[in-house]
Amino acid sequence: MKNIELYDTTLRDGSQTEGISYSVYDKVRIARKLDELGIHYVEGGYPLSNPKDKAFFEELKRKPLKNAKLVAFGSTRRAGTKPEEDAGLKSLVASGARTSTVLGPARARGPAREPRGKP
Repeated sequence: MKNIELYDTTLRDGSQTEGISYSVYDKVRIARKLDELGIHYVEGGYPLSNPKDKAFFEELKRKPLKNAKLVAFGSTRRAGTKPEEDAGLKSLVASGARTSTVLGPARARGPAREPRGKP
């Protein structure tokens, strides 16, 4: 039997809901409750996006979760920037999270083509 691991995005996706604005205190309390409930991965947000997310990661560096793995969310490097110089990637490393989710572009290179052959 395979194990199922749970990945929670409440602190990032949930905070994008109209009328929701988590404080740093709220985010820390929610993360600790998710940890207590047995969630395996807790995505904390994008450390470069705003001061609250940065402060959240700083707080969890000081007092880490007991069981869950903290995840930082970010994107691939900006075009024309070396990875080691990219502020977004540097923020993922500086966050203290040992796991990151990195969103990258998913677009085709070149013009769209018609499928080959007959249906």
